[in-house]
Amino acid sequence: MEAILTELCEEFAGEIKMFRQNRDVRFSPDKSPYKTNTYGILYDTPLAAQGLYASISAHGLLAGSGYHVMATDQLHRYRQSVVDAKLGPELIKAIGKAQQAGLELWGQTLATAPRGFPRDHERIELLRRKNLTLGQTLNFRPGIGRAAGLKFVAQTWRTAAPVTQWLDQHVGASTMSPRPR
Repeated sequence: MEAILTELCEEFAGEIKMFRQNRDVRFSPDKSPYKTNTYGILYDTPLAAQGLYASISAHGLLAGSGYHVMATDQLHRYRQSVVDAKLGPELIKAIGKAQQAGLELWGQTLATAPRGFPRDHERIELLRRKNLTLGQTLNFRPGIGRAAGLKFVAQTWRTAAPVTQWLDQHVGASTMSPRPR
């Protein structure tokens, strides 16, 4: 995974962040792995300020981008942009193109309309989202070569770029102080 991200970093720039696959199970009755995938992110790239995601597991190679976790201020800006008469349709169009190219929308949604928004709003599906990420998975059957894997991840990131750039422009990074641990 690190080799894939390092090679892609030459094209997309940014900073690589790898995540641990295992947890400390020495004193835990549950010995199952914390995660069953290995993944990393290219942060602060010209294509996506919040990051470009790639993961590898027994299920295949996965690539995507977007805003995985939005802070309260980001969620407010996101929803205000979605209801905007000009910005909302721009996002719908960008998502539609990405879906036509094979990307899927990922993430959590509310069961009903968020507080302050009508249940019958024309973009209620987007308003109900708590995050907005999109991507796709390349299955291992019959196998994935190095060149095919790199091409898949790069193409997925480029396809998701209009949505990610919309988010960067209209939502942006959180201005809230981080929560104390």
